[in-house]
Amino acid sequence: MKDTLVPGLTFEFSFLVSDEKTVPRLYPESAEFQLMPRVFATGFMVGLLEWACVRAVNPHIDWPGEQTVGTAINVTHSAATPPGLTVNIKGRVEKVEGRKLTFFLEADDGVDKICEGYHERFVIDAAKFKTKAAVKASRAPSC
Repeated sequence: MKDTLVPGLTFEFSFLVSDEKTVPRLYPESAEFQLMPRVFATGFMVGLLEWACVRAVNPHIDWPGEQTVGTAINVTHSAATPPGLTVNIKGRVEKVEGRKLTFFLEADDGVDKICEGYHERFVIDAAKFKTKAAVKASRAPSC
């Protein structure tokens, strides 16, 4: 981590919502999801929030040797966003506690505020993390 990764760092990120990011596309194998409205899925929203934080942090770490992984998410999803609208995220690094980063995030779609809350990420050594994941996968029972 670089000494530029400090509380108060702000960032913005925008994303045009396409039909591929709507609820029926989240789990295409889900019959229930196929009957739900074609609006921006909460699952995709969470991924978008993570992406915004990753993009904001990467210049302040030794990317790609260091990376960040999400460890907690506590956000609202308070308004539906149909395809064609752009989600605009505003974020701020609230805390830097060793390798633990806490972000405050809010988002709107140009019409409504759609999201607000907190996200935590940890700075990791990518090679060590990938090795641990591979060891865990090798210990998993065969299907």
